Amino acid sequence: MKHIFKEGGRPDAPTLVLFHGTGGTEHDLLPLAEMISPDSAVLSVRGNVLENGMPRFFRRLAEGVFDEEDLIFRTKEMFEFLDQAAGEYGFDRSNVVAIGYSNGANIAGSLLFHYKNALKGAILHHPMVPRRGIVIPDLSGTPIFIGAGENDPICSARETEELQELLSGAGASVKVHWERYGHQLTSTEVQAAAAWFREHLA
Repeated sequence: MKHIFKEGGRPDAPTLVLFHGTGGTEHDLLPLAEMISPDSAVLSVRGNVLENGMPRFFRRLAEGVFDEEDLIFRTKEMFEFLDQAAGEYGFDRSNVVAIGYSNGANIAGSLLFHYKNALKGAILHHPMVPRRGIVIPDLSGTPIFIGAGENDPICSARETEELQELLSGAGASVKVHWERYGHQLTSTEVQAAAAWFREHLA
């Protein structure tokens, strides 16, 4: 998978895995990593599915309708890639925190929904519920930050609340930060994520 790896300044800091939004690249979220945890090693991944030439992490059938079969396949592929990258770059696989936006937040959420201990924690900017009707692994003690828009046209407030309920129901400690800028990722939302990270994961 096309990616960038940057060594961290502090070996015990969590490694940040970055997942861009639809049409983004592995460069998009590097400034977020710098704001959230400047001492962390960073693994930033490019989605290897193309939709009209735009990189994504899995296929969809329509806006907001996931190709579930492809989502399951791509989630497994990503889980295996993280294991492989930890071996290649020598970071602690048990100390990995995801930062994802939109489609990238959905693949990060899907990792949490499908694999126990996939992530130590996650910052999900404008995620949706990746799958319904499945048993989520035990997420006891897993801190998760969700950045959401009360007026997000792609991901409704109700969807955010449902995701919070599902993750909390699996034992995760979930913080939802609300804004009123639609599906946009704002600097205030990133600052809130950074403050939350310092409290729970730094």
